[in-house]
Amino acid sequence: MASKVSDLLYWRDVGTTGLVFTGLVVGLACLFQLSAITILSNLGLGFMAFTFPVCLLYKAMTLVRLSDGSHPFQSYLDEDRTLTDEDTVRIAEQIVLLIATAVTELKRLFFIDSIMDSVKFVVFLYLLSYVGVQANGLTLLMSVVICAFSLPLFYRLQQERIDKIAKAIKKLVEKATEIVDLLISLAKPPPAPAPSPSPAPTAKHKQKTK
Repeated sequence: MASKVSDLLYWRDVGTTGLVFTGLVVGLACLFQLSAITILSNLGLGFMAFTFPVCLLYKAMTLVRLSDGSHPFQSYLDEDRTLTDEDTVRIAEQIVLLIATAVTELKRLFFIDSIMDSVKFVVFLYLLSYVGVQANGLTLLMSVVICAFSLPLFYRLQQERIDKIAKAIKKLVEKATEIVDLLISLAKPPPAPAPSPSPAPTAKHKQKTK
C-alpha cells in the first residue's frame, strides 16, 4: 500500500497519477458548489448508467446466441476484497497505536514536558487559527492535495539544492535552540546548598560526658 501511494506521489506512472490527481481536484472543486451527498449519488448514478446497459446488452446477446452467457463484470465480482482475521487485527493495532501515540504527544505538549516543543506547538496553533480565519476546510484540503502531488516531484527535480537549504536551516535552528536552552538555564535559580553534616564527637567530649 505504501509503495502504491509513493508511486502516485512521485508520478512514476504519469497516466495513473494524472487520473487520480485530476479526479481529486475536480471532486473537491465540486464540493464548493454541491453537497457531498449530491456528488456521491451522481457518481453512483453515472457509474450505473454505464454498467447497467452493458449488462443488458450481454443478456440480449445471450438470447440471440451471440454470447456464451458470461457476466461482463465477472472478473470484478470474483475479486476477493475481504479482510482476514490477521489483517483486521493488524489494522486495529496500527489504529490503536496511532491514537495512543497522538494522545501521549498532545499530553506532553499541553502539560509542558519540553518548553521548546510546547513553544513550537503554541506557534503552530496560532498560525492554524489565523489560517482558519482566512480559508475554510475545503480550501485547505485542496491545497494539501495539490502540495502532496507537487512537492515530491519538485523535490526529486531539485533534490541537491533543497538538501543544501535544509541543512543550513537545520544548523540555524540548532543554534537558536542552544541559545534558548542557555538562557533558560541561566534564568533558573541556583540549587539550594546542601546542609553541612554535623561534626563527629571527639574523644575528649566523650570522656566529659562519662
